[in-house]
Order: sequence, then C-alpha cells, then structure tokens
Amino acid sequence: MGKGFAAEGHSSYPFELCPSILSADFNRLGEQLSIASQERIRILHIDVMDGDFVPSISFGMPVIRSIRKESDLFFDVHLMIRDPGRYIQEFVSCGADSITIHVEACEDAEAVLKAIREAGVKAGISIKPHTPVSAISDLLALADLVLVMTVEPGFGGQKYIPECTDKIREVRRLLDEKGLTANVQVDGGINYETAQTVIEAGANYLVAGSTVFNGDMRENIQTMKARINEIVQKLERLKNY
Repeated sequence: MGKGFAAEGHSSYPFELCPSILSADFNRLGEQLSIASQERIRILHIDVMDGDFVPSISFGMPVIRSIRKESDLFFDVHLMIRDPGRYIQEFVSCGADSITIHVEACEDAEAVLKAIREAGVKAGISIKPHTPVSAISDLLALADLVLVMTVEPGFGGQKYIPECTDKIREVRRLLDEKGLTANVQVDGGINYETAQTVIEAGANYLVAGSTVFNGDMRENIQTMKARINEIVQKLERLKNY
C-alpha cells in the first residue's frame, strides 16, 4: 500500500491513520471524505456488517460504489460477514482496494484469501479479541494486512480491550520471525491515549472512528496524526539510544 506518513527517520514500516466511516455522518459523507483527502488521509476503513456474524447491520456495495465515484482514497473494506467468499468479486467490482475477512467467518479462510489476491486486490485477515493468534499463524504469508480487533466487532464507540495488546505483539513477532511484511492494523477504542499502547506493541495501521469524526474532523485528524508521529519518533530515539 506504499509509504504512509511515517515519522521522519523511521523506515521499518509505514504508519497510517485509517478513518472508519462507521462513525461518519452519512448526511455529510461526501464532505467528510473531502476533508480526509485534504488532510492527506490515504486509507478509508469501510466496515461491512451483515447482522449475522456480528449483531449490527451497516452498509454494503451500493454505498461503496457511490463513494468510489467521488473519492480516490484507498478503500480498505473490512467484511464482518458470514461466508465472505461469496461476495469477493462484487466488492472488487464496486471499488474495494483491499478486502479483510475474519478467520472465524470462513470454513476455508486460505481459499478466500487466495481468491481475494487472484481478484487483484490486497488481502487481509482478522481475528476477534478472544480468538488466539494461532488461528491465523498459517495464513500470514497470504495476508497483506493483519487486523487485530481490539473491541468486539459490531458497534462503534467501545473501549479498547487491554488484553488485545499481547495479541498485537504476538502478530508482529510472528511476522518478523517469518520475514513477512504485512501491515498490522488495529480497530477498536483507538484514541490519543491507546495509540501509544498499540504502536509500542507493533501496530502501524490505526483505525479510528469516533476519534476522527466526532467534533472538528479536520482538527481531530491533525491532532491524531501528530500524536502518532510523536510516538513513533520517541520509539525511534529509544531504539537508537
């Protein structure tokens, strides 16, 4: 997915703030996406929920197709749906640049990841907070992105689950040991405080919903990106000390 806005001097992997439109004001969605682009956001996180795999129902292909016409952001589509392999081609056709599936939602996650890659987009694999990392350890080589859910999927505005920190750390360790370059993404309860926790654990893609969209969106993005860079630069200084 190319270079993000990583702090100057830090070259291990890119850092990205990925706003989740689950928290957006859909009456102003076009305007808010424009603000995101102006503030040099590159990746838009799009949560698709089916009311089966997770309790909530969000939105689907018509919304993605509609905003694709007006936006050149990278569409990071997170499928929180049962048996996602049924819809890979449809989501690619409506504008997904990356598709993340849940290992818990698939009978054969390996086959679905291969189908996503064969469709010409990036592939991601995700786990819920109580799913062990071992459930995806054999799938990491097929993933461009590994998403560790840090709240129970299905609802925005939840608090970060501290026990997930060790999962982030374990995912990053496994990727490093295997010589893999997948990005580690976190989603759930990410704010100015928890950003430090997840970055120190090894995450480099931070999904944020209410932290971005509640209040002054432009100011929120600037503050959050500055906070991420501050954390990364501090870690780099400690590394080189």
